[in-house]
Amino acid sequence: MSAKYQHITDALAQLEEEALVQALKDAVEAGPSAEEAQDIVNACTMGMEKVGDLFEEGEYFVGDLIYAADILKDGMEILAPCIGAGGVSKLGKLVIGSAPGDLHDIGKNIFIAMMEAAGFEVHDLGIDVAPEKFVEKVKEVQPDIVGISGLLTLSLDTMGDVINALKQAGLRDGVKVMIGGNPVSEAVQKRVGADAHSTNAATGVKQCKEWVVA
Repeated sequence: MSAKYQHITDALAQLEEEALVQALKDAVEAGPSAEEAQDIVNACTMGMEKVGDLFEEGEYFVGDLIYAADILKDGMEILAPCIGAGGVSKLGKLVIGSAPGDLHDIGKNIFIAMMEAAGFEVHDLGIDVAPEKFVEKVKEVQPDIVGISGLLTLSLDTMGDVINALKQAGLRDGVKVMIGGNPVSEAVQKRVGADAHSTNAATGVKQCKEWVVA
């Protein structure tokens, strides 16, 4: 990443919203080239990764992750014109939704923000997503990864319903499946047939990047 945009990385990592917004506005007004637009997005990616690292180290908390995700969402809206014009490349595609019967989305939304910052094209199906809706979207966009989020213990069974629906539709072998949320574990991952599990967004993003870069 170009050192030219290090201040963007630092502003996001330090949760300095005003500084980040101003830096991104200045960058867009300068009319960045395609390469520079990619560098700006990469700077945001690095900033969000630092936020994730600080969370893992215990210096940031869930509230900080939520705030960082909100800041980043606003930042991506500012960047939208130069991203579209600059042809910023996408690392991969993700289809994600909360498990059937689960109405929680805070963790999912944090993960989405971090995945978008990492360079993924994300298709969010929302909350309480029926298995057939996952199947329909996977057929439509042909993602690299399917994410199923859940906070309730009942979600551990319905996550399996989604994966079984992908199998029955002949789609399971073509995607990696990540399950996420506080109640997930390696045992649950094996039981429902997922490829990986994560209880925090930062480690989940790292796994997804390994899948598409490998």
